Amino acid sequence: MNDFKNLFSAGTWYTIVLFGLGILSFFTSEIVTFAMLGFVLISLFNIHNALKGISAKLDNHPKK
Repeated sequence: MNDFKNLFSAGTWYTIVLFGLGILSFFTSEIVTFAMLGFVLISLFNIHNALKGISAKLDNHPKK
């Protein structure tokens, strides 16, 4: 049952949306724009994960 709970996680939805945008960009001849959007989204996702890690470390840090 736990597998079905995580079946449609945020990463899965991002993949589905990007796949749909990729098909749309192919038909509208905007392949380069789609590629650049992909690089920007990957960068933002990595920054977000890094900030979440820093926040988790700060939350677990003992207060003085």
